[in-house]
Amino acid sequence: MNLSGKTAVITGGSRGIGRAIALKLAELGANIAINYTSTPHKAEEVVALVRQMGREAIAIRADVSDGEQVQHMMKEVEEKFSTIDILVNNAGITRDTLLMKMKDEDWDQVMAINLKGTYNCTKAVSRKMMKQRSGKIVNIASVVGVMGNVGQANYAASKAGIIGFTKSVAKELATRGINVNAVAPGFIQTEMTDVLSDEVKEALLNSIPMRQLGTPEDVANVVAFLCSDDARYITGQVIHVDGGMVM
Repeated sequence: MNLSGKTAVITGGSRGIGRAIALKLAELGANIAINYTSTPHKAEEVVALVRQMGREAIAIRADVSDGEQVQHMMKEVEEKFSTIDILVNNAGITRDTLLMKMKDEDWDQVMAINLKGTYNCTKAVSRKMMKQRSGKIVNIASVVGVMGNVGQANYAASKAGIIGFTKSVAKELATRGINVNAVAPGFIQTEMTDVLSDEVKEALLNSIPMRQLGTPEDVANVVAFLCSDDARYITGQVIHVDGGMVM
């Protein structure tokens, strides 16, 4: 898998899965644009690591739920690198609570970042990719968007929406040489899972046939494959990286 000369935009790329994806794509030769909102020092850390590999990198602060900010971000990437070859829609938030306790803002914020953010960024790069007659778009969904989860009606709905969005856009852009796929991670070892109690972790492991949490690198490896020419004949698919949770 060789991404030399390619430019990749990774939303929510300063931490966790996004960070792992950025570093993996850079390792394969891509120049990297990191999008972030609240952790500039983390984003700059990723930029520094990418540059140590001999690639170019920039960090851009933008709220993906705001279409105007997304347009400015993509324009800045084009001005820096001239092309946008890869988009990874990774930015996402959770506002977990039971439906009966859920506030309107809990629903709206999750939908705005997770689903509308994916829409905004994909729409912003699609015209450029269509002119190039090439491009790779990978949307980070979740197993929760397939099977649901107690206390995550908003998150599950947003991720299920991403899956439907992926399939529809894949059909629209396929004739222009653009591949659009989704990756659905299961329980991945991140800052979010680090704070869970031993009892909760044990319950999680019991729900996973492989009896272990995944790593951000497990997800990044699949994303890298989908961004490469090795996956040229794959589009509109949802790849599960979940240790067998959903079969």
